[in-house]
Amino acid sequence: MSEGRKAADGVETTTDGSARPGKFAVLGAVTPLKLDCGAELGPFTVAYETYGALNADKSNVVLVCHALTGDQFPAGENPLTGRTGWWDRMIGPGKVLDTDRYFIICQNVLGSCYGTTGPKEINPATGEPYGLSFPVITIRDMVRAQAMLLDHLGIDDLFCVIGGSMGGMQVLQWCASFPERVFSAVPIATTSKHSAQNIAFHEVGRQAVMADPNWHGGAYFRHGVVPHAGLAVARMAAHITYMSEAGLTRRFGRNLQDRDAFTYGFGADFQVESYLRHQGITFVDRFDANSYLYITRAMDYFDLAADSGGALAKAFQGTSTRFCVVSFTSDWLYPTAESRTIVHALNAAAARVSFVEIESDKGHDSFLLDVPEMFTVLGGFLDAAARARGLGAGS
Repeated sequence: MSEGRKAADGVETTTDGSARPGKFAVLGAVTPLKLDCGAELGPFTVAYETYGALNADKSNVVLVCHALTGDQFPAGENPLTGRTGWWDRMIGPGKVLDTDRYFIICQNVLGSCYGTTGPKEINPATGEPYGLSFPVITIRDMVRAQAMLLDHLGIDDLFCVIGGSMGGMQVLQWCASFPERVFSAVPIATTSKHSAQNIAFHEVGRQAVMADPNWHGGAYFRHGVVPHAGLAVARMAAHITYMSEAGLTRRFGRNLQDRDAFTYGFGADFQVESYLRHQGITFVDRFDANSYLYITRAMDYFDLAADSGGALAKAFQGTSTRFCVVSFTSDWLYPTAESRTIVHALNAAAARVSFVEIESDKGHDSFLLDVPEMFTVLGGFLDAAARARGLGAGS
């Protein structure tokens, strides 16, 4: 018997009393979620979305894991933003993640701000948003929460777990924490640990948020303000890491923005400046500043080898999961060398693994964009895995 109330479609009321579109489940009421920091969380809400239909033996479940600022609506129109889902190219009838064949689940991660409990939600002990009283979380905590949702839904195992960037970290953590529950895994444009450079970029973003006078030590809601300026700068800095030099040059070069000459001032003279400012401005309208701090910290703490006694191969020892590891040539945030490290560890663990480095000048964000070779590679891998699983077309 699952904990909490039954999840349902449509608008529901979450633990903070607000109404949001989508599906929700309240978990941890009986057995709280034990976090790596030592705290316990429960009851807590998870927000998720599903696509397609669950087959009779529940063998066609695909868990899609989102990246840092993603949400639980990867396909179709996002009811929170009105925009097209961030992986709409991948999910749908006849697409790589074919909803006529697979039952897709995507859960908003713990600590985020799209319905799953995080620093933005109300702390029942105080009646105010958690803010910095929310416990620090890890990628492993996020995965444990996802596993609790699957238990709640009566789903024992996954045909596939797939995701890019931080989503790829969750994929790897699933395979380390719950190998018996994962038939196939697709970590894309990711790493087995955050490097010093990765941590450095995140720290710049966090310091930008915390330097904003409207941050108020994380208690900005109490003051009726939001640290928009700091969060926008954090997003601008991060967005540069998602692109490549070749991609920026191809798209913007040194082109001026709506002018024929320099203004000899500090406005957005260049198109690339205007683009980054737009990214920052639009981001603050859809994401919570404290969630940004918590999730970037979770990514910084991620180190699968350290969690396995210093040997990455031990994280996958004895695994029967089928892997497809994907990287992109122009990704300098999580370069191909990081994926090769994962592949070498999988080979050392005698795992079934395929690896492909895809040519793209679109940088780290290639996994979110129109890259036909990626669709071909993933489609072929999933078709083969589905045959091995006994899933026919339209299962």
